Amino acid sequence: MIKIGIVGDGYTAEELTRLLARHSEAQVMAITSLFNVDRGFDEVFPNLSRYTSVKCEAMDRSNLSSFVERCDGIFVALPHGQAVPVVKEAVLQGKKVVDLGADFRFKQVKVYEEWYHTTHEAPELLEEAVYGIPELFADQVRNTKIVANPGCFPTSAILGLAPALKAGLLDTGTIIVDSKSGVSGAGRTPAMNNLFCEVNENVKAYNVCTHRHAPEIEQGLTWMAGKEIVISFSPHLIPMSRGILSTMYGSLTRSINRTELQEIYADFYQGQFFVRVLAAGQLPMTRAVYGSNHCDIGLVIDERTNRLVVVSAIDNLVKGASGQAIQNLNLMFGLPETCGLEGAGLLP
Repeated sequence: MIKIGIVGDGYTAEELTRLLARHSEAQVMAITSLFNVDRGFDEVFPNLSRYTSVKCEAMDRSNLSSFVERCDGIFVALPHGQAVPVVKEAVLQGKKVVDLGADFRFKQVKVYEEWYHTTHEAPELLEEAVYGIPELFADQVRNTKIVANPGCFPTSAILGLAPALKAGLLDTGTIIVDSKSGVSGAGRTPAMNNLFCEVNENVKAYNVCTHRHAPEIEQGLTWMAGKEIVISFSPHLIPMSRGILSTMYGSLTRSINRTELQEIYADFYQGQFFVRVLAAGQLPMTRAVYGSNHCDIGLVIDERTNRLVVVSAIDNLVKGASGQAIQNLNLMFGLPETCGLEGAGLLP
């Protein structure tokens, strides 16, 4: 049995614990917390009652080594700028670690420091870390000890656009990504903008053209296209608990019919259980992936404007965070990607 440690006690830690409770080869042995030390994790999240008996424990630099020593695999679910000590200790002990924050997502340290306004404490490890979208980088994930789990918006955008970019279908200077996210994407820390009365019956754009996920999306799309890409990215907050719907636009470089487009996407994701390319005429909805590790993709050719429109839907806490993290861990330990993750979305 793979012994799992989780550093952090927010929504992503809850989802990791919920999903790993049905994992046949892994078990959560330890969870750290700042504010819930000595409380059962099922007290913090009552939905986990009977599914975990782990108590939250404190962790600082004085006991970091002993924490890592007890684990085979570690998930770091902390805000940016806080993962490096854990990752460095895991590497030192030869353990495998998945960071669900932003600290290891960028290959260029200057990009991370510019957008996150934080000095990176271990830039030497960035090249060793693998950006963990399994459908695109499974071989690299299998052979690393550090996975940078992608952000939720980037997961939805990169999976949606990767086949079109690989096929050279898009004018790379025309890409627009418009995303809607549920409130859980902001985490569990109380904030004025996330209060019920602020969110309910309201849709609003935020951090337009300045969101920190923009350079992460651009990095992933650049890898797919083989040349540098700059996008326009507009995120919006929707009054729902979880889910992301991304609509992406780009001018086509050549004429293409619906059948050929569908075949390009179906071939690209052939054998990828968690990506579902919907039939022509169907479009994704967040409720169809709610609680699941699936990404649904729908395709439209706008013949009037000569644009490709791609719509993708994911659960931001599962495929956009914890589910994808477990998918990566499975690959790192030589297990089937689907282990502990199979399950349809909740509809209605």
